[in-house]
Amino acid sequence: MNAAGPDRRDGETGRTRETAAPETPAHGTLAQRLIADHLVEGRAEPGEEIGLRVDQTLTQDATGTLVMQELEALGLDRVRTEVSVQYVDHNILQTDERNAEDHAFLRSAARRFGVWYSQPGNGVSHPTHMQRFGVPGKTLAGSDSHTCAAGSLGMLAIGVGGLEVALAMAGRPLYVRMPHVWGVRLTGELPPWVSAKDVILELLRRHGVKGGVNRILEYHGPGLASLTAMDRHVIANMGAELGATASVFPSDEAVRAFLRAEGREEDYTPLAAEDGAVYDLDEEIDLSSLQPLIARPSSPGDVVPVREVAGEPVGQAVIGSSANPGLRDFAVAAAMVRGRSTAHGVSFDVNPTSREILQDLTRSGGTFDLIGAGARLHQSGCLGCIGMGQAPAAGRNSLRTFPRNFRGRSGTEGDAVWLCSPETAAASALTGVITDPRDWAADTGCAPPRLELPERASVNTAMLEAPPAPDEAAAVELERGPNVSALPELDALPGTLEGPVLLKAGDNVSTDDISPAGARALPYRSNIPKLAEFTFTRIDPEYPGRGRETEGPHFVVGGDNYGQGSSREHAAITPRHLGLRAVIAKSFARIHWQNLANFGVLPLEFENGEDYERVGSGDTLRLEGLRKALGAEGTSLRVRNLTRDEEYPVRHSLSPRQREDVLAGGIIPALAARAPAPAE
Repeated sequence: MNAAGPDRRDGETGRTRETAAPETPAHGTLAQRLIADHLVEGRAEPGEEIGLRVDQTLTQDATGTLVMQELEALGLDRVRTEVSVQYVDHNILQTDERNAEDHAFLRSAARRFGVWYSQPGNGVSHPTHMQRFGVPGKTLAGSDSHTCAAGSLGMLAIGVGGLEVALAMAGRPLYVRMPHVWGVRLTGELPPWVSAKDVILELLRRHGVKGGVNRILEYHGPGLASLTAMDRHVIANMGAELGATASVFPSDEAVRAFLRAEGREEDYTPLAAEDGAVYDLDEEIDLSSLQPLIARPSSPGDVVPVREVAGEPVGQAVIGSSANPGLRDFAVAAAMVRGRSTAHGVSFDVNPTSREILQDLTRSGGTFDLIGAGARLHQSGCLGCIGMGQAPAAGRNSLRTFPRNFRGRSGTEGDAVWLCSPETAAASALTGVITDPRDWAADTGCAPPRLELPERASVNTAMLEAPPAPDEAAAVELERGPNVSALPELDALPGTLEGPVLLKAGDNVSTDDISPAGARALPYRSNIPKLAEFTFTRIDPEYPGRGRETEGPHFVVGGDNYGQGSSREHAAITPRHLGLRAVIAKSFARIHWQNLANFGVLPLEFENGEDYERVGSGDTLRLEGLRKALGAEGTSLRVRNLTRDEEYPVRHSLSPRQREDVLAGGIIPALAARAPAPAE
C-alpha cells in the first residue's frame, strides 16, 4: 500500500500511477486557489484547521428543519451569505401529515431568514442548485454529504453537518482540516457503453470507501475535454463515497456550455490549475481503458466488472438520483428501451432529478419511450435513494444509479442493492439479469445511441420561491407543527466520565446504521425524542431502551471509518439525547466526527488498534481529568476499563476551538457562554 491507498488494478479496467506526498507541499492547484481566495483563518497546510468564507449554502429537508431551528437558537435575523437555498427533495412521500407540516415550517423559516425555497417536486438539491445557482469560483457549504457535486462547476463545495451550515448562514467561517490535494489526471475518451459513473466506480474499486479521507480530489488532464459538466457532476458527487472533503473540476468550455444552456452564461469564469501544478498525490485514469463496473451489496467500495457478476437475476432497476442526474443519463436509457419491453418481473423505476430535466426528456420523446417500455415514472426527488418509497423485495437484486447501497438504506432489511451506470441498469431491466451493456448491444445489434440533447434547457423557476424583502421577512411567523420539537438541552462535559459501553460496533458503521433514513424514521427528523427511538436499531434494537434506562452518561465503541455516509447530524443528536457522551473508535469519517464534537460528544481514537478487541459491550469505562486534559496542548488520554481492570491509551484530534465547544456541551452552548451579558 502506498500513500494514496491500495492499488487494485486488474489490467482490464484502467491503470493507476500514484506518488507519495512530495517534500514540497502542493502548489498551483485549483483547489488551493479556491481555498486561498476564501481563507479567513489559519494556515492552508495539510492537517491544519482553517476557516473559510462561505458564499452559498444548501440545505435539504431531511436536515434543514434542524438547521432552521439552529438559526432560531442563534438569534439570526437574516442570512449573511450571497445565496442560501432550502430544497425539499428527500421527504416528499406524504403518507400522513408530518412531512407536509415540516414543509410548511421550512417555507416559513426560509421566508423569515431570507432563504430561497425550492418546493417539493421541483428537483433534487444538487443538480437543481447546479442549474440555478452554481457559480465557478464560489464556495458552497451544504448539510448533505453530496454537496461536493457542485465541484463539477469549479466550485469549492463541501458537505458538513447542519449546525456548521447554520453558522455559515450566520456569516461565520466554515472550519475544516486542510486536506491534501489529490490530482487525478484523466486521459483518453470513454468507449461506447461506458459512462461517467464507471469513472468514479473505478476510483472506488481502486481505493475503497476510505481512499479519499482528508483529501480533495482535483481532476485535470486531456480526458476532461470529452466530459460534460453533468458527467463531471456524476464523478464529483460520489467523491463523498471515497470519504473526500471535496472534488474539484476546472471551469472550462464544458462549464461555459452548461451555463449557457441554463441561460446563465454571465456567471461563467474560466478557472484552472496553473501549468505545472504540483499535487500532494498523483493518479492517472485512462478513460479509454475503462469498462462497465458495478458495486456489489452492500458497499460503494465493493466494485467489480459487470461481466464478473452477469447473469444474476434482477427484480428492480432504478435510474435517477443526484449521482446520475443529467438529461443524458435518462436519454441514454430511453434510447436503449425504445420499442422494447422490460423483462417480466422487473420493476423499472425512473426518478427525474428536476422538473426542468423532466420537461426536456418529455419534449425529446424520451419519457414516451420509457413509459412505453414499462417504466414507472415517479416525481422529481430523492425517493428510493433515501429509502422513501421504492423499497425492493428482500433478497431480490435491485440495480440503482444511486450513490449508496448501505444495508437497509433502501427501506428493506436484507436488501441487495447494486450501484451501476444508466446503461447497465437499462440493459439489465430489459434482460431480467445483470447484463453488461456491451454484451446486450452485441446480442441485439444495437449501436451506441447518438443522443441529440437540446442546446437550451427548459428553464423552469415556477416552484422556486425567492426570499421576501427584509421588512416583510421580519414579520414572518414560523409555522411550527406538533411534530417540530425544540432542540435538546446540551449540558457541559463533566470532568470525569464513567459509564457502560452500551454498544460495540464493527467497521464502516454508517450514519444510516446510527440514525436510519426511510419512510418509518425520516418523518420524525424534526422530533428528536421520537427519532431517538430508532437510534442504532439496525445494529441493536435494544439500544434506545438501554439508553433511556441508564442513569448518567454512556459510551459507544466503534471500528474503522465510524460514521461513514450521510452528513445528517441526527446521528450525533439522537444518541446524545439518550446519554452518549463519548465514542471511542479505531477511526472516524470526517463529517460525523465533526458532528459529534459540534454536539458535545467526545470523539476518541484507540492509539493501539488491538485495544478495540479488549473492550466488550457492557464494560464500564472511566475517563478522568477531562477538563484539564482537553484544556492542555496534548492529544493523549487514558481510558480505564473498570470491568477488566485495564487501561487503554486514546487520543483526540480536536482543535483548540473544538475542545472549548466539547467542554461547553456543543457549539450552541459554547456560543451562548461567549456572548456578552445583556446591559442592565
